[in-house]
Amino acid sequence: MISPKINNPEHENLLKQGRMLPLMEEFYTIQGEGFNTGEAAWFIRVGGCDVGCRWCDVKESWNPDLHPLTSTDSIVKNASEQPSKAVVVTGGEPLMYNLDYLCSELKKHQIKTYLETSGAYPLSGQWDWICLSPKKNMSPVGEITLKAHELKVIIYNDSDIAWAEKFAALVHDKCMLFLQPEWSRAKYMTPVIIEYVKNNPKWKISLQSHKFMHIP
Repeated sequence: MISPKINNPEHENLLKQGRMLPLMEEFYTIQGEGFNTGEAAWFIRVGGCDVGCRWCDVKESWNPDLHPLTSTDSIVKNASEQPSKAVVVTGGEPLMYNLDYLCSELKKHQIKTYLETSGAYPLSGQWDWICLSPKKNMSPVGEITLKAHELKVIIYNDSDIAWAEKFAALVHDKCMLFLQPEWSRAKYMTPVIIEYVKNNPKWKISLQSHKFMHIP
């Protein structure tokens, strides 16, 4: 696990409590992929990730030391001032941190909480929607496969589909199943996914529509 290098004992304690988080960015946009595609939401991107996907499109999020420790109260305040009462917490890998306090404060403002995670770390927080996107480098831990509302597997090559089926067998029967072509390989993998979904209609296709719309 990559932990931020903190010289201030007080800040270290606040980080453990989830009252400070290494914030990479926060922004208001339209959810571009998965079940909630098209919904306006405030995105909170937490810095820090050691899963190490070679095709990750936010590698600048990996090193938590590049992102300032930020008061969770100020993060919640910014979220509460947005027109949409939906927040997506993403990364990086947000479950590297204790998200109980963040979620409890967001709930005080009647904000829906959505999580995007690889599941590589234990689940914390209170979530209205959990999107589990497992990665080969670090498999999900704990009971997150039983709590996920959505399984979204990134397909980089043909073998990833069989790997996706492994996790489809672990989630509960109401979990939504999505196969998503990795952006740089979409030209090659989208036709493969289309045929697979036609033959296996329990799956749906997720596309990164925000990239087509040229929005964050």
